[in-house]
Amino acid sequence: MDLKMSDCKEFVEKRNVNSNKGDFGYIAILGGCINYSGAVKLANLSSSAIRAGAGVTRLIVPKSISNSILPYLLESTLYPLEDKDGFMLFNEKEIEKSLNKIDALAIGMGWGKSEDNKKILSYILENYSIPIVIDADGLNTLAEMDLELLKNAKSKIILTPHPKEFERLSKINIEEILKNSVKIAEDFAKEYNIILLLKGHETIVTDGIETYTVKKGGAGMATAGSGDVLSGIIVGMIGKRKPTVKLVANCAYIAGLAGEIAEEKYTDISMRAHDTIECIPEAIKQIRI
Repeated sequence: MDLKMSDCKEFVEKRNVNSNKGDFGYIAILGGCINYSGAVKLANLSSSAIRAGAGVTRLIVPKSISNSILPYLLESTLYPLEDKDGFMLFNEKEIEKSLNKIDALAIGMGWGKSEDNKKILSYILENYSIPIVIDADGLNTLAEMDLELLKNAKSKIILTPHPKEFERLSKINIEEILKNSVKIAEDFAKEYNIILLLKGHETIVTDGIETYTVKKGGAGMATAGSGDVLSGIIVGMIGKRKPTVKLVANCAYIAGLAGEIAEEKYTDISMRAHDTIECIPEAIKQIRI
């Protein structure tokens, strides 16, 4: 079914005046490498998570790129992991420390590809029950692993591929995906017991049983970092909420609506992903009306 603005109201209700930051989730974003440090993109992720309501955000990055990211962080904390040649090294104890007291995790943005990334992803999926958003290089890493790992994961997994990333994951030709996207997305989500958000002009969000389509956004969102903003919104909203299909679809709606507002303000040519973040509050205001 098509998600409507009225369907999103339940997720943006006003907060109790006696709230504190712990009531809204401690979330973490794990990513970055020497080739794709993406300091601004990682900061955007953190910023969009805060704008979406996260209480506290933590960026987990390779130690060697931490100095390039620090200048962009205002409200977030930073946890550097040991690395080799700019790529994270798998260290069980360090992973545990970095995820201490974390309620939700986004993983894979600007992460690059390495064997240690596979070890890190496998370890987290096998040992943590927090909801996890996997995007970008997290998806590319997962595509080279045994997807049975998803079926056995303790976590509720949310995958957010664009069609090419979904082709790598599903091993289904992209032309076939585009022709029959809803059915293929539903079958994949059901088989692997995950929530799948398949990006596109019409975004599909499904767990194989319940399916929503989101028709929000515009041409101005075809710019670097827009997918990261969406992942930030998702992880920001699942810190203290059960990650349902409807909630994830709501996140796609907020991202798309914020993008439309930004496009109206800055034009489809000139808007940046950060402009979408800055328009998240206006999107929430419109949904609340």
